[in-house]
Amino acid sequence: MTRKRSAKRLLPIGIPLLLALLVGLTVSVYFWQIRLQKPSEINMGDHRHHSAAAVGAGMHEHAASGVACESLVAGEASGATREFDLTAARTELRLDNGKTLEAWTFNGISPGPELRVNEGDRVVVTLRNEDIEDGVTLHWHGINVPCSQDGVAGVTQDAVKPGESFTYAFVAAAPGTYWYHSHQMSSIQAKKGLLGSIIVEPRNPFGLAPKATEVAALYQRLESAVLLNGSTRGLKVSVGPGETVRLRLTNGDNETMNFSVEGAPFQVVAMDGHDMHEPGLLDGEIVPLGAGQRYDLLVRLPDSGKVVVRNDAADNLPITLGSGSEPARMEGLKTFSFVDYGAPVPNDPLPPGEPDRRYELRLGQLLFVSTINGRSFHEIPPMTVKEGETARITLVNEGGGDHPFHFHGHTFRVLSKNGNPLTGSPVYLDTLLTKKGEIYEIFLVADNPGLWMVHCHNLEHASMGMSMMLNYEGITTSYRVGTKSGNLPDL
Repeated sequence: MTRKRSAKRLLPIGIPLLLALLVGLTVSVYFWQIRLQKPSEINMGDHRHHSAAAVGAGMHEHAASGVACESLVAGEASGATREFDLTAARTELRLDNGKTLEAWTFNGISPGPELRVNEGDRVVVTLRNEDIEDGVTLHWHGINVPCSQDGVAGVTQDAVKPGESFTYAFVAAAPGTYWYHSHQMSSIQAKKGLLGSIIVEPRNPFGLAPKATEVAALYQRLESAVLLNGSTRGLKVSVGPGETVRLRLTNGDNETMNFSVEGAPFQVVAMDGHDMHEPGLLDGEIVPLGAGQRYDLLVRLPDSGKVVVRNDAADNLPITLGSGSEPARMEGLKTFSFVDYGAPVPNDPLPPGEPDRRYELRLGQLLFVSTINGRSFHEIPPMTVKEGETARITLVNEGGGDHPFHFHGHTFRVLSKNGNPLTGSPVYLDTLLTKKGEIYEIFLVADNPGLWMVHCHNLEHASMGMSMMLNYEGITTSYRVGTKSGNLPDL
């Protein structure tokens, strides 16, 4: 009886104590995360942290002086010079459903203007900041620009403050579907509206469909609203029976989007801007598109009826191609896999033998911190390479959600999934969607000297620590990440 009474007396005390401990732990982890994500000053070109103790003691290893990232600029262009102006500003944006949002826009709209250029053009974009207090940048997602033009605050430039401007110049060397967004406080600024599409059209028409109708479809989350090309009402494309549409899908949200095509077979003709070799017809398959990824779908309209492309993240935003009878809704669809899609390339140029470097990146979650190999942001030792080297990188998704993993400045080739080599078309990406339990091996050629961010493109995961560097030996930067400079690329 005495023990029972003691337990009853302790119970009211134990619960508040437990709650206090949990709150204390949560607060401690929160401030630990803030310390990791908002350091006073970090040089992302020479940091070599190996432990939390080393950070606390201020222990760094510094690379010798070398070539400055700022000095690495675009070479000669074979095409015309295309000039654009983008002004970032706070805007009261009225949506087509009548609602208004306090957005951040380029040239008064979100998404910003679609930039269309030709392969080989020299692209010159002047960014002006009207009144975004924390500053802005422009990152050209998927385009392998020179280091100085990558638009990462604190690595390749300072964030552009109100009243200031910065001019980007690069050669649009590879045709494809790409997009741009601010890489200053990216998890906040992209969601506020600072993003847009850039399409590089090929010098010669695509052999698959030289007469195809071009449709670019950029999905974004503007605050809590999912929009398609800035609309809340979907997209209708006027095309006739038998015509072909090239649909360029871009996922500018943080979450994976799953697309279905109802009413006709289709092909995945390009992924992240890179053509697939002999892509086959698909019918009744779900196509998952990770955050930051772009897939080009080729659809031939049937002789009667229309085609509807749906997205499970925004079923109210269908893309309707043509007119006529409504196709039947599709259920129980299997998921598209690129592992065996398309056909191998004859005399495949993939270099055989042992790579110069091997890395393993284990993507996970530690309470409120997203981690790579158990560490966060500048605590993660960078991958280092020399120009001309090759690297095989293993990506392991250990949990914490989908991790669409993005490499700046490089296109990599996917070699295997869960130990199974790809048997179809070669797959070249800049962003790879990984799901829990999946293991991928990728192959990267170090052909673009610089200092490059590598991170999860669920930008909230990047802001929680899943962001690191791929650094070339001998490349330096004069810029700094941290509260002292105000450069916070992934916050």
